[in-house]
Amino acid sequence: MDKNYQPAKFENQIYEDWVRNRLFEIDPVRLKKKKKKYFSIILPPPNANADLHLGHAMYVYEDIMIRYHLLLGDQVLWLPGADHAGFETQFVFEKHLKKQGKSRFDFDSETLYRMIWEFVIENKSRMENQLRRLGFALAWSKKKFTLDEDIVKIVYETFKKLFDKGLVYRDEKLINYCVGCGTSFSDLEVVYKEEVTRLYYIRYSFASRKDDYLTVATTRPETLFGDVAVAVNPKDRRYHDLISQEVIIPFVERRVRVIGDDFVDPDFGTGVVKITPAHDFKDFEIGKKHNLPLIRVFDFDGRLNKHTDEFEGLSIFKARKLVVQKLKDRNLIEKIDENYHHRIATCYKCGKILEPLPKEQWFVRVKPLTAKAKKFVEEEKIKIIPRRFKKIVLWWLENFKDWNISRQLVWGIKIPAYQCQLSLKENSNRWFVSLEKPKKCQVCGQCTLIEDTDTFDTWFSSAQWPYATLKTLGLFKYFYPTSVMETGYDILPWWVARMIMLGIFYTDKEPFKVVYLHGLVRDKSGQKMSKSKGNVINPMEMIDKYGADALRGALVFEVGAGSDVFFSEEKVITMRNFCNKIWNIGRFIYLNQVGNLKQQEFNQDVDQILINLENEFRKNRAKYFRFMDGYRFSQAFGLLYSFLWHRLADVYLEQLKKKIISGNIVALEALKKIYLECLLMLHPFLPFVTEVVWKFFHGEKKSILRSRLKIFKKE
Repeated sequence: MDKNYQPAKFENQIYEDWVRNRLFEIDPVRLKKKKKKYFSIILPPPNANADLHLGHAMYVYEDIMIRYHLLLGDQVLWLPGADHAGFETQFVFEKHLKKQGKSRFDFDSETLYRMIWEFVIENKSRMENQLRRLGFALAWSKKKFTLDEDIVKIVYETFKKLFDKGLVYRDEKLINYCVGCGTSFSDLEVVYKEEVTRLYYIRYSFASRKDDYLTVATTRPETLFGDVAVAVNPKDRRYHDLISQEVIIPFVERRVRVIGDDFVDPDFGTGVVKITPAHDFKDFEIGKKHNLPLIRVFDFDGRLNKHTDEFEGLSIFKARKLVVQKLKDRNLIEKIDENYHHRIATCYKCGKILEPLPKEQWFVRVKPLTAKAKKFVEEEKIKIIPRRFKKIVLWWLENFKDWNISRQLVWGIKIPAYQCQLSLKENSNRWFVSLEKPKKCQVCGQCTLIEDTDTFDTWFSSAQWPYATLKTLGLFKYFYPTSVMETGYDILPWWVARMIMLGIFYTDKEPFKVVYLHGLVRDKSGQKMSKSKGNVINPMEMIDKYGADALRGALVFEVGAGSDVFFSEEKVITMRNFCNKIWNIGRFIYLNQVGNLKQQEFNQDVDQILINLENEFRKNRAKYFRFMDGYRFSQAFGLLYSFLWHRLADVYLEQLKKKIISGNIVALEALKKIYLECLLMLHPFLPFVTEVVWKFFHGEKKSILRSRLKIFKKE
């Protein structure tokens, strides 16, 4: 054994040995032995469009659980996979094209799809190699991709079942649309930002007396072309008598009524608001209540349309500037508040303001799904760890809105829906869903079909991941429900809650028994990592410098369940030093083992030291199993760190060192036995260094994972 542990010398070869010897794979013979306990985790599939970041390294918690259950002798499955990540990947690819001076608009959809596919396959392979470098005990022979044909078939089946039960419907609603990215989003994907903007006070003249005005307050003067009413609160005495009168919309000279609605806040602006149902969510609801028409005044490219006369073709912000100027010229601007604080919806990728636009989309009717999901969580058929997140899960399940699952993307799973042209001519607009491309219309039986061009929201397909993967692999009856879903708390509503909803809908069972949530990885000051801040740390660079075990340990050490990780290179160095300490203890025992050892005569001092060591170890060992079974992994790791370094090495080894060097085999064997058990317990956290040292004592062919049920037993 060298003087210091050199991870780069061992890690790649060790991982190759694990994979070659199929230590992470299911044994088909053992699989059917019902006496074996089943333990399964489905890896949250990383996006197949880029390298892994530190957040992905948090999969270490899953690896800890998997290796622990392997050592216990359970029948274990950790299923790897990758997500096509529709919008995310298309966005990344468009940036890739931009660097080449190209755009997505330069290619037809079929060519663009093929180009993205090649880009993804290359990145997916690199991402999988990075998972290997982290030492993850994944069953690689079972890996799945969200665009695998058999997975897509399950996604289609789920969609059709939802459609047949009336839980999926198509409707024209106001949706969040990014004119830059060219797609809609669900309400959960909107990022709201507080901004200081302008509030415009515009005069709308009365139809009956054009020299008199009703002053309307708005942040969006460019949408006035789509105004179909003006509203006041019916309890507002200032305007009660004006309800049902008519005012004239500037430029278009359209007459609209003043309506009363409790939704209007009398304290906002003048207490009078313009109603533009095609471009504001609140106005859309008021419009439905009062049976008002929709007039969309700009298109999905963000430019004003034919309803805006001379302003047609202008971008939204240019139009706003010109509209305001022309209103001033007509003396129709009463004042402008330059310091109005406003909450604005933005695109989480490009940062542009999202536009509320009316569009026909597919929606999931969530209330019937959330009702069952809530019951499973409340009754703890699905246990949430840490427990404080249970209330958050239930809050989301209570407050979900119907889910827009249509995306205007090339990259993704196409929605298997078709429109009957005959019904369209008859104004009934009938759609049907078919798992296979239909030979004829299932509505009228004769017309030429119109196929939906949209793709599914990626969260819709990934919400089916646990049952879809296991069904396609023929492992559903063994490993479903899965044992644990481990992921970050930040995607509770987007993914976890939706997996619960769709999993119960499709299988009548919970998709997992436990949800274990980890926190976000931040820098040592608690700041979120971002390229713009210059505080991003590449996990592969940390592995190159200090080894995978050091990185893994730094992500777990002194981090409570669900707590954010304050990460620094210094912390990785601390864990590198711990790996060296493990190595050096093993080296001392190993070198003295091959020396001239002899049985010493009875020594009362040595005996008492060994009794104390054994007693302390047993107490810590019992705590370790309680911590591991209670999902208190950081405490289990901290316990071993403290015992191995500060008790076994600093106290007991120092007391026994001279005796061992002088040839006391009893002391050496006692120390060796406890040290090897510590290696077993440490293995889920630091798999490489523990494997290397284990093989020095047991031979190259004896993996630490083969020791299950021999030494690693709970007492």
